[in-house]
Amino acid sequence: MAQHRFRLHGDFALRGPAGSGNAVLLAEMAALIGKGQSLAICAGPALRIAPLATQPGDGALLCWQTSGSTGQPKRILRTQDSWIQSFRTNRHGFDLAPSDRYAILGSLASSLCAYAAVEAMHLGAGLIDLHGAAPAAQLRQLREHAASVLYCSPAQLRLLAAAARGPDAQPLPGLRHVFCGGGKLDAPTLQAIAALCPTARIREFYGAAETSFITLSDADTPPGSVGRAYPGVQIQIRDTQGQKTDGPGEIWVKSPYLFLRYAEGNSDDTRWQDDFLTVGELGKLDAQGHLYLLGRRNRMVTVADQNVFPEAIEAHLLTLPGISQCAVLALPDRMRGHALIAAIEGLGDAGAIRQSCREHLGPASTPRRVLFLPRLPMLDSGKPDLITLAAQIGAMS
Repeated sequence: MAQHRFRLHGDFALRGPAGSGNAVLLAEMAALIGKGQSLAICAGPALRIAPLATQPGDGALLCWQTSGSTGQPKRILRTQDSWIQSFRTNRHGFDLAPSDRYAILGSLASSLCAYAAVEAMHLGAGLIDLHGAAPAAQLRQLREHAASVLYCSPAQLRLLAAAARGPDAQPLPGLRHVFCGGGKLDAPTLQAIAALCPTARIREFYGAAETSFITLSDADTPPGSVGRAYPGVQIQIRDTQGQKTDGPGEIWVKSPYLFLRYAEGNSDDTRWQDDFLTVGELGKLDAQGHLYLLGRRNRMVTVADQNVFPEAIEAHLLTLPGISQCAVLALPDRMRGHALIAAIEGLGDAGAIRQSCREHLGPASTPRRVLFLPRLPMLDSGKPDLITLAAQIGAMS
């Protein structure tokens, strides 16, 4: 099968405030794509875009570094065609066109922002780079530059929703699509963004750097689900023996959007079998094909002989008033296996928070301690930096 390359459509235009955070990097990316080259997004003290050396027969490739939210970062290698196929799916499925104006709110170190930027270049749409701007300024720029397509994380949407409560905030009627990935979108934020963007279709998608899109939600998606399979994706739930199961198990996917391999680093949770790939995420499917996430296998812990998923606790905490960001850590405990600590950015009462967890999730999923921090350490992907957070909490202890 022929491998296609990213293209720099002649109508592509970069917009946004002067000196925006990604401006130089986007220009370098556009130049390499315009030459038809493979490219690497290189993390480090200073993010940079560079040509990627390839071997004969490799075709056009893309390489970048994962965020490493729970471990060491890894360098992802994929064909450019694996993204191009999803560009086509999005263009036809969501009526995307060169007349659209995309917007990104974060760094190109995030695969979500890099994907949106390359999709805009390939399609010939405008791109509004708002990395580095305060949320209130991002709202103004989204409106002034008439953004119609927004790619963002739940954390970024929560910041926009908070800024929209300010006295000078105005709605964003020009937004047609909001694509949200990189974590679970909580109901209060979804409602706030729906009010802010009254004409937008807000779609939450689930995927990983290694898999790209896996599922996509819509208005009919049940609460708690991340939607059904994205077009072209096959999903299987398999047990610990690698056999299909109707119950909870490991999520395996087969699609044209999967990565090739790690160029650097590795993960024991990432495995191939019969052209299907898993990254160690656990979940279940209902009879209609809706996927429900349980959490990462490498984050699952035992508390009083019960399996507990910190992600489920975090999702519940984000539904409580006053909490803008959170993370749950598990520390070894001689008596119960693990003790849970909830780190909260925002306001609330520790006793009420613990009581809510006990009532909705059960005693085993109730944090033993609730810590309020002025700011949680965050990665470029918009996810809490769990390694740095654990070190901070250890220093506090």
